[in-house]
Amino acid sequence: MSRRNSSVVAVDPEQARRVSVAVHDIQQVTHDANKATQSEQNMTLRQGLKLYPKAIAWSVLLSAAIIMEGFDKVLIANLMAVPAFKRRFGEQLPNGSYEVTAAWQAGLTNGAYVGEVTGLLLNGLIADHFGYKKTMIAALFAVNLFIFVVFFAQNIVMLLVGLILCGIPWGVFQTLTCTYAAEVVPVPLRPILTTYVNLCWVIGQFLASGVLKGVAERPDQWAYRIPYALQWLWPVPLMIGISFAPESPWWLVRKNRDDEAKKMLMRLTSAGKHPDFNADETIAMMRHTNELEKAVSEGTSYFDCFKGTDLRRTEIAAMTWFTQAFCGASLIGYSTYFFQQAGLSDSNSFSMSLGQYAIGAVGVFIAWALIPRVGRRTLYVYGDFVMIIILVIIGGLGVIPKGNIGAQWGIGAMLLIFAAAYNCTIGPVCYAIVAEIPSTRLRQKTVVLARNFYNLASIIGNVLTPRMLNPGAWNWGAKAGFFYAGTCLGCFVWAFFRLPEPKGRTYAELDILFEKRVPARHFKKTVVESFHVSDAESDLSEKKGASAHLEQVHSH
Repeated sequence: MSRRNSSVVAVDPEQARRVSVAVHDIQQVTHDANKATQSEQNMTLRQGLKLYPKAIAWSVLLSAAIIMEGFDKVLIANLMAVPAFKRRFGEQLPNGSYEVTAAWQAGLTNGAYVGEVTGLLLNGLIADHFGYKKTMIAALFAVNLFIFVVFFAQNIVMLLVGLILCGIPWGVFQTLTCTYAAEVVPVPLRPILTTYVNLCWVIGQFLASGVLKGVAERPDQWAYRIPYALQWLWPVPLMIGISFAPESPWWLVRKNRDDEAKKMLMRLTSAGKHPDFNADETIAMMRHTNELEKAVSEGTSYFDCFKGTDLRRTEIAAMTWFTQAFCGASLIGYSTYFFQQAGLSDSNSFSMSLGQYAIGAVGVFIAWALIPRVGRRTLYVYGDFVMIIILVIIGGLGVIPKGNIGAQWGIGAMLLIFAAAYNCTIGPVCYAIVAEIPSTRLRQKTVVLARNFYNLASIIGNVLTPRMLNPGAWNWGAKAGFFYAGTCLGCFVWAFFRLPEPKGRTYAELDILFEKRVPARHFKKTVVESFHVSDAESDLSEKKGASAHLEQVHSH
């Protein structure tokens, strides 16, 4: 590997010594791990697609749970714009119209986030103990039950309780689908499968907007009960499909179940599709990476995410997701309501939201084309910068009186452009970064903590955004763009100085780069030397083998 003006880092000798002590066949494991690492680094996208079609299919299946969550989350925010919902759960304003108060708008949205925080913390413990597959099935079963509470809600308090309960399994979906995708495919496929999670969000949002547009004009309770009932379409088929899915080989290796890990790896791949692929060597790479991380930190608790180099990795994952909450994306979540408050009719507002999510889906495909070429960091930083400019324009158009129809359509158009920029950059790239940056042993818990940091930020945003938009509160309207331009600027500064580039790196290479404390802006050009066993470690390995032989002789 050659890079201009590049520096070179390698495994710390002390860490290598600890690995050699922990692994009795260290020379063979290291040799196989090197071969598997080189194979992944040299693998093209086309080769990855041919070798891992089954892994892609299983990852796509698990990620379908995010379509359901995206559908559900849009209902929470955009039902606020459905007249029948506002009459049932809102309060009458002096002008005779009905509106769900800003406090309850924030309460309903944040109720789901409170449930998600709980579900995420449980997920970090349960998935680590029982595996991804069983945890996913249990979460789908739970959400199937909790939908009953939302569907039969008789008042806004009961609706809030239902959303809190639904948030618990939603929290599981948010992280488990992403980490599963990161662990079942090789380096060239990781950005595609992890960012596909964002596409699932967009698909769910698009479907929900279409349903809401279809029922919004209904004057009865079915205007909001039909969308809630449609949530039952997802869990049972997904539970049946996932019951046949293979478990993550990385999780099995962490549980010292190497034989099962190899069987799962064979189920995820198509034998003979790549000349350099060898299942034993790939498992050896996983073993070596696991032992390398154990040499740095034995622990796998939440507390360990804040120790040593894992603190930096937790910070990066958390701030990467935090940016999604405070870059102005909450205006997308309240898009229909936002368009209404900007002066568009109910019908045009729902139509604009549909267009917004369609553009978002196209944005993810554009991101797939850009990520392999420009990398995660570049796309993320430039995405931040572009969104700052768009938000300033939205805020400026908000200063113009609502009677100006051109300005109102201009606001809608700029929000669509904002959605396109978001879904080409920060939206999907976030999932790739968050899934790749953590150590493999702490990945699930690091992603959980990062997502909870995002949820806490979203709770704050969901207290502020309704008040900015609600005519009965601050009534800022499109001028809210100025506020989010400021917060997006802060996120841009952080990303420029702290966000590294994980493009093309295996998990073992990332471990070494973080352990050597390579600055974020130097990640891309730093060369990582192949793993090797020193003479001293080789002698130690031979002595261990001789000792084991003597013990066998004595036992006989």
